[in-house]
Amino acid sequence: MILSGRGVTAVLGPTNTGKTHYAIERMVAHGSGVIGLPLRLLAREVYTRLVEKVGAANVALITGEEKIAPPKAKYSVCTVEAMPRETNAAFVAIDEVQLAGDLERGHIFTDRVLHLRGREETLLLGAGTMRPILEKLLPGIVVVERPRLSQLFYAGQKKITRLPQRTAIVAFSADEVYAIAELVRRQRGGAAVVLGALSPRTRNAQVGLYQSGDVEYLVATDAIGMGLNLDVDHVAFAQDRKFDGYQFRNLNPAEMGQIAGRAGRHLRDGTFGVTGRVDPFDDELVERIETHQFDAVKVLQWRTKNFDFSSIGNLRLSLDAAPTIQGLSRALPAIDQQALEYLSRYPEIIDVTTSPERVEKLWEACALPDYRRIAPAQHADLISTLYFDLVKRGTVNEDFMAEQVRRADRTDGEIDTLSARIAQIRTWTYVSNRPGWLADPTHWQEKTREIEDRLSDALHERLTKRFVDRRTSVLMRRLRENAMLEAEISVNGDVFVEGHHVGQLAGFRFTPAPGTEGPDQKAVQSAAQKALALEFEARAARLHASGNGDLALSSDGLVRWLGEPVARLAAGDNIMKPRVILLADDQLTGNARDHAVARVERFVNHQIATVLKPLDDISRAEDLQGLAKGLAFQLVENLGVLFRRDVAEEVKSLDQDMRASMRRYGVRFGAYHVFLPALLKPAPAELVTLLWALKNDGLGKPGYGDLIPVLAAGRTSVVTDPSFERMFYKLAGFRFLGKRAVRIDILERLADLIRPLLQWKPGQQSRPEGAYDGRRFTTTTAMLSILGATLDDMEEILKGLGYRADQVTAEEAQAFLASQSGEPAKADDAGAVDAAEAHDDADPQDASEGEAVAEAPAAEVAVAEAPAADASAGEVAEPKPVLLWRPGGRNENQRGENRRPGNRGQGREQGGREQGERRGEGRRDNREASNRGDGERKRDGGRPDRGNRNDRNDRGERKDRPDRNDRGGKPQQGQRFEAKPPRKEKPLDPDSPFAKLAALKEQLKK
Repeated sequence: MILSGRGVTAVLGPTNTGKTHYAIERMVAHGSGVIGLPLRLLAREVYTRLVEKVGAANVALITGEEKIAPPKAKYSVCTVEAMPRETNAAFVAIDEVQLAGDLERGHIFTDRVLHLRGREETLLLGAGTMRPILEKLLPGIVVVERPRLSQLFYAGQKKITRLPQRTAIVAFSADEVYAIAELVRRQRGGAAVVLGALSPRTRNAQVGLYQSGDVEYLVATDAIGMGLNLDVDHVAFAQDRKFDGYQFRNLNPAEMGQIAGRAGRHLRDGTFGVTGRVDPFDDELVERIETHQFDAVKVLQWRTKNFDFSSIGNLRLSLDAAPTIQGLSRALPAIDQQALEYLSRYPEIIDVTTSPERVEKLWEACALPDYRRIAPAQHADLISTLYFDLVKRGTVNEDFMAEQVRRADRTDGEIDTLSARIAQIRTWTYVSNRPGWLADPTHWQEKTREIEDRLSDALHERLTKRFVDRRTSVLMRRLRENAMLEAEISVNGDVFVEGHHVGQLAGFRFTPAPGTEGPDQKAVQSAAQKALALEFEARAARLHASGNGDLALSSDGLVRWLGEPVARLAAGDNIMKPRVILLADDQLTGNARDHAVARVERFVNHQIATVLKPLDDISRAEDLQGLAKGLAFQLVENLGVLFRRDVAEEVKSLDQDMRASMRRYGVRFGAYHVFLPALLKPAPAELVTLLWALKNDGLGKPGYGDLIPVLAAGRTSVVTDPSFERMFYKLAGFRFLGKRAVRIDILERLADLIRPLLQWKPGQQSRPEGAYDGRRFTTTTAMLSILGATLDDMEEILKGLGYRADQVTAEEAQAFLASQSGEPAKADDAGAVDAAEAHDDADPQDASEGEAVAEAPAAEVAVAEAPAADASAGEVAEPKPVLLWRPGGRNENQRGENRRPGNRGQGREQGGREQGERRGEGRRDNREASNRGDGERKRDGGRPDRGNRNDRNDRGERKDRPDRNDRGGKPQQGQRFEAKPPRKEKPLDPDSPFAKLAALKEQLKK
């Protein structure tokens, strides 16, 4: 074999030396030409550039899967595999000739380098490492070395998330490429992907995505090292090992230099480095890449082109021929040779391959590329099917082909599914482009091309959807262009920048859309905030001019404007004046922020003044003086409800004018509470609960807000929840009475029902329902009705209020009532004492205020009930006793001990006698009884609520009631006192304020 380099020019050098551009210029200078390129993708790029120069009618594109052949085309752009074996073209160029050393494809490049020539000029383009072997194999060759147009520098190791923009990240497996692209999308907005397994159309679309600036990162295999012209500033190696078709191995320095050389374009310098788990390059490797000093290619892969088609065996032997020229090495079996090895073992193949023509046809069929990357045996089976059709039918069975094409013609599924379908349709695209294989090749070429394009577009869409954040990529491009971003805000607050959703604007706060992390996203947020500055000011102006109807205060302490939160309340120095904290981003500043805060504060103050008008009015009252003003202050501090026992002295000290002045502001002096009835409604109760919770850090306490719906539903009593904060019952207008809580105003109505039952005197006509003996009463239907309670509930409530129950049998009760109904009233009867004396602390303005019911701790109630419980123990089916309720007193525990179960039969006689004997003490006990139904005691040592005897009746007249203090301590007619040691009065400190107050009262009386 005698080879010659005469008329051949080798243009060698590193990447970015303009070799391909030089070849295109030389080709169009000739009348005809052929150029061979290593990749279909690169062939398409060169084809496009040639079309721009000489027109589409003069350029043909020929690859294994695509053929564009105008009738009068002067120039042909081919993949190296598709280049003709012989040509009459004036110009021939072969790019990336260093691939002649590749183990898989090298023998094809070697054949074209050694044998394909142009009539006038032949160019071999490649790396400088090819110079020695080309000069050795092709004597007389002219070598031209071109320097790199820009410099290449090593940038060290960086995390993937810190790589600069316009970076190509290189990996060598699809899984690794996808994983890196996913990470880049989350952190930096998105990446384009380029893999050899993608169809050329998909790769073109992905490269276009990167080149257009929609994404700033490209994740690719070493396919980008094959002459793709990309605007890459930095190349980062995420892997440095690859599978070369036979084994996993480390990349050699020349391969790394080929890939790293993609960084930098024309005169712009580039950098390279490592990322991920790749160790930093050593100094020697860095120097070799930067200076492009690599080991020369010593041998080229070679396979004979003199095939012996006399038989399958002879064809196999010819393929095993060894080269006779030094510098060439017999190539390892390629895919076509591997397929032939499998098929030569099939008896049916041997039987039909009986002539050189059929052997040649078999070899032609074995050239089918394995796009699907399946096992060699499976690939051989497909070739066998096609070969039998070609031998027996003359063409491939189109029904079989139609079925295979139909299976691939679906665009649903994810990336891997679409990639597999593209590989399958590329197989049939190749078949349709083989001359003589189909009866109607044009139909199938169009159909398979259409399906491949559709699948490629779908795959590009899936890749873009998965690995590109369109919103961020577009914004990044606009920021890079220093363009003014256009922001738009929808009616519901969605914020769009350049047509992409970037977040939500609620009130004066902007919330970025999910997935906006990383430095680039911070720039996006900054741009969005800048674009929203004017919107914030406009909203502040609209808020300042809005009416109160546009604002609302919710139970969570948030102030909402048109449904969006703009402020929250916090505790202030005055419980009625909470602080307003504006919920706004830092972009709302200056006068706009001040106006927004002022408007919200005006609304909050107006809301409190309107909903809590009684409290607001009494807090501003100027006609209240002295004790009335102090009591009003306490009422405001306690949000409209005071336990009367807590202010007993103050209430007692109020004269009628003071009381009247407070009643004008809606204050009601009840038996148990001093309160504002107007606040016992859902809206005021909800607001006072909020104000208390703000002051006492109660928004998160159990029971917050749970009692307002109960109040709104009209419930008069409710079962208590021990886990709830007890104060919430009071704020909602309920009195906590152990197991049940009763609305405050309902307790006063209950007192109104009980009062006439205790004022009725035995012997009087028309005994009210429930009255018994003037000291005790039974529960009535009216009581159950207003409380919405059962008998058991009623028992709990009365016990909580401090009433004690005496038990008698139903027969005893009936007999007693019958005897009382016919007896005339006696002057010295216990019931003859004016009931008003027993309630001389009551206030006649409200009917409920006349009942000074004493409350006792639950422990005392339990002691009083214990004997009755013992009496019923051990009895079977005993009739339920009648409970006679009476006000409890301080000595009730002692009295209860005298009631033994054995004395039940003496109930009538003993009860009457005891009441007569203790009338005087009962009157005193009623005045001094403490309101302790909820188990609480007074702060001053448990002194009970004495009320005020200086009250007026409904007509404003003074009640002419005897005052015990004016009687000199003498018992009145009909009064009896129990014999017991007199209570020792503690000497009064003359310097105490109480002594001075008493002296002042004595002077006023005189």
